[in-house]
Amino acid sequence: MTIQGLREVDSQLEDGFRWLRFKPSLEVLFVREYEANRLRLALVWAVVGTLIYDVLFIGDITIMADVTSALAVARFGFFTPFVIVTITYLRRHPSARTYDLLSIAIAVAGELGPMSVLVFSESPYAYAYQTGSVATFLFFTVALRPRFPSVVLGLALLCAVQFVTIKLNGSFDEVIYSGIVSFYITVAIFLLLSAYFMEHKERLTFLHQLRGQLLLRELERKSECDELTGLLNRHALAQRREVIWSGESPRPVAAIMLDIDRFKLFNDVNGHLEGDRCIRQVGDCVLREVAGRGEVFRFGGEEVLVLLPGMQPGAARDLAEDIRAAIEAERIAHRGLGEGHVVTGSLGLASGATDTVTLEALMNAADAALYQAKRNGRNRVAVAGMEGPHAVTGFG
Repeated sequence: MTIQGLREVDSQLEDGFRWLRFKPSLEVLFVREYEANRLRLALVWAVVGTLIYDVLFIGDITIMADVTSALAVARFGFFTPFVIVTITYLRRHPSARTYDLLSIAIAVAGELGPMSVLVFSESPYAYAYQTGSVATFLFFTVALRPRFPSVVLGLALLCAVQFVTIKLNGSFDEVIYSGIVSFYITVAIFLLLSAYFMEHKERLTFLHQLRGQLLLRELERKSECDELTGLLNRHALAQRREVIWSGESPRPVAAIMLDIDRFKLFNDVNGHLEGDRCIRQVGDCVLREVAGRGEVFRFGGEEVLVLLPGMQPGAARDLAEDIRAAIEAERIAHRGLGEGHVVTGSLGLASGATDTVTLEALMNAADAALYQAKRNGRNRVAVAGMEGPHAVTGFG
């Protein structure tokens, strides 16, 4: 994201998100991060949750002795394999929506097994046993933490399973049954509120972190850009050198040094504001011609450096001539030279390979070629061998 993205984040922070939904571009980024975070912990929670769930069979033996065999099947024969299948599916089809749906499925399956067996139990401890369902509610809402709409659906289903199975058990009178219903509805409401505020906080943290990243990126961009032209500066040149010359395999690299012809005279006649506008226009022209094939730097004053990693000498020479012609075609009036004269540029080109030439040597050769182009009449390209510059006829 760019500076426009920073404005979107600030606007979202100002507008709020009470419905737990961002603007589309930000929502995409949030869902991507949410997905990565949840998928990273999914296997951990599956193992921990299943282990705890199966260990609770010890309590089944004590509290629900009359249906122990059925509970063993529910815990070890149904729920454990079900978790393995869902985690396998999630790893093969990872997405935020899949995670949310499988979280609901695991919670409901974990609730449905023991509570379905409870329907057929005549244990006097049934009331105590059913209170264990609170753990499932908590694990689903606090540990798995699907997005809020999924929490709403999941808690509704868990309450439905709880109320139906207790009713079918038939050992609770209306007063006790009403108390159980009230209790779980209260638990569900508190968990819903907790889920809402947890997701709200998670989203707020996401926005602040994203804003921090965008601010840092913008500061880095500004530290690398010339304020007048928007071209890269010498600080950025040092960083680009590390990238270009750090590869293990040698590759061709070319440098074009450009200078606006008779720019001091242009400034004296037109003024510094027009001079700044001229430099910006020339810089934009060079950027258009390079078109992502290299890096463009304001090297100082009216000088521009173009660094072309991976470009062969012939292609670099053609590009230099395209740049020269494009500057002339801009038709920037140079009144210091008289009526009808326009701003032009002289260019020096040097080429080499990253294993045989340093950036400093390449720029020195390009600079020497630039002055050769000026001596030969300006508005032309001169090409330097690494042993010295020589003018190339037919250019300019």
